[in-house]
Amino acid sequence: MLNMIDDCSRVLTGTRLYPRECLLAYLDFIPRAFELYGIPLAMYVDYHSFFFTHIPGNLTYLAETLRYFDVSLLYAPTPQAKGKIERHHGFWQNRLPSFCLAEGIRELDPANEQLDLLREHHNRHETHREIRMPPQEAWEQALKEGRSTLRPCQRDPWWPYLWSIRSQVRIDADGTVPLEKQRVKITPTYRRSAIHCRHADGSITYLAEPPGSGGPPIILYRYENATSPPWNV
Repeated sequence: MLNMIDDCSRVLTGTRLYPRECLLAYLDFIPRAFELYGIPLAMYVDYHSFFFTHIPGNLTYLAETLRYFDVSLLYAPTPQAKGKIERHHGFWQNRLPSFCLAEGIRELDPANEQLDLLREHHNRHETHREIRMPPQEAWEQALKEGRSTLRPCQRDPWWPYLWSIRSQVRIDADGTVPLEKQRVKITPTYRRSAIHCRHADGSITYLAEPPGSGGPPIILYRYENATSPPWNV
């Protein structure tokens, strides 16, 4: 389970289950929260390898993606320093297993559908013991008083490709590139390389240039028929 919480209001901006914790899960999870609530100036995270690298001056893939949106990372030195989010992990651990058992939910997709409803109910109707009001009420009060630094999420044409796992691939002399266990022909064939984008929904896109290269994305090939997201990357 991945969770995201607004530090001020305690609004749960994201809660979602994945088969395992991996880069593609984060690339699916974070933009969902940004689209619903806006883009923050900073995220408070731990020293997990998805967020932090010990190589001076280097950024992880995820940190590099967030920097594109001017989102900084602040690092919690200990698990106790992330008490707000850690308590919500326990909150869901106490509720979700018995709820899924009672409702006969055994798959992730229906569980996530219910999680969206449960998260919304918690935000709007459950009084938080520290702030003594529902989180949504605290959120709306902060907006009314001008205490929010969230930026609107304005999706540009590069949005789906920024939240993908990208790699540069060679285009062979016959104009083909690797796709799963086969090779496919792309156009135009005069290019030497392409940008392979693996999306969280299982689809794959080949672009002419990487994000940030200027101009709109040029799609060389799009594969929509992937069977399932590869949650091992």
